Amino acid sequence: MGKDKMKLGIVGLPNVGKSTLFNSLTKAGAESANYPFCTIDPNVGIVAVPDERIKALGEMYHSKKVTPAVIEFVDIAGLVKGASKGEGLGNQFLANIREVDAIVHVVRCFEDTNIVHVDGSIDPARDIETINLELVFSDIEILDRRIAKVAKQARMDKKLAKELELLEAVKKHLEDGKMARTFEVPDDEDAQDWFLSYNLLTAKPTIYAANVAENDLADDGNSNAYVAAVRGMAKEEGSEVFVICAQIEQEIAELDDDEKAMFLEELGLKESGLEKLIKASYSLLGLISYLTAGEDECRAWTIIKGTKAPQAAGKIHSDFERGFIRAEVVNYQDLLDCGSLSAAKDKGIVGLEGKEYVVKDGDVILFRFNV
Repeated sequence: MGKDKMKLGIVGLPNVGKSTLFNSLTKAGAESANYPFCTIDPNVGIVAVPDERIKALGEMYHSKKVTPAVIEFVDIAGLVKGASKGEGLGNQFLANIREVDAIVHVVRCFEDTNIVHVDGSIDPARDIETINLELVFSDIEILDRRIAKVAKQARMDKKLAKELELLEAVKKHLEDGKMARTFEVPDDEDAQDWFLSYNLLTAKPTIYAANVAENDLADDGNSNAYVAAVRGMAKEEGSEVFVICAQIEQEIAELDDDEKAMFLEELGLKESGLEKLIKASYSLLGLISYLTAGEDECRAWTIIKGTKAPQAAGKIHSDFERGFIRAEVVNYQDLLDCGSLSAAKDKGIVGLEGKEYVVKDGDVILFRFNV
């Protein structure tokens, strides 16, 4: 992901709490109405990643501004049975979702006689299958198009013949009702590159948001049989699950920070659903943040775990990567404990790191470069 922010697509059947959740996450106020397709534009909301670390650094440096990392949420219009064949908003929906890094799949795990369910009853396993099937059909269509292209030339071209084998293996895997993310891609560079280039929906990492009623929140949905069903399905396909109450999130979204903390405490919760979701997304996608700090600005930068210093510097500006000399690195907690960078240097806890240094979560870095 060379982008500066992560993109999450929120999917779910109509009336599962998807728009309510999206609104509360982004306060974007997408119209949440009790009928399908009120979300016709793929609404996009940009959300700051809550990060206590940069707040604390900002106070220490008396920074003029504190800039968190951000996540982009795309609310993808109501998916229904037959979307892959163009039902509902069909293919347009599927185009929007191809651009996301990961999928947040909202599943209804609450009873409410006032909110109709498209299939007449609450059944998370069926709901998940309905949506997954649409994604699978859409992926098979992509593979079929590629197979049609490759098959003609594969007889003459060994490399294309090899790709055709991969295409057919992936297609067979999908036809067995399995998601592409459980497909074992051969350990070979070509195969890995091809597989990535297909950009399959069912290969995208997925987080299931089990939407429960308020009284199921405190024990994290452990006594809710619907949630148990979602956890079982997620485990099979290596996905994450988190329990959320969209209604409560909506109430939290209206409050300021102090009220929010009190409200969560009353509910017996440590963090809001948004914070849970961001943590789950980061761990699923293998993301971490490093920090830059100074009087002008304290800022968090999102990178993939395992990124080396020059590439991390490139997030700020390509010149930083091109002319990278070295990085001065200190852990943010050590820096706060010392009270200033010069005090940390006197203590000898600021490292001078070269091109091979792998950046860690919570590193505060000053890059030295010349161009």
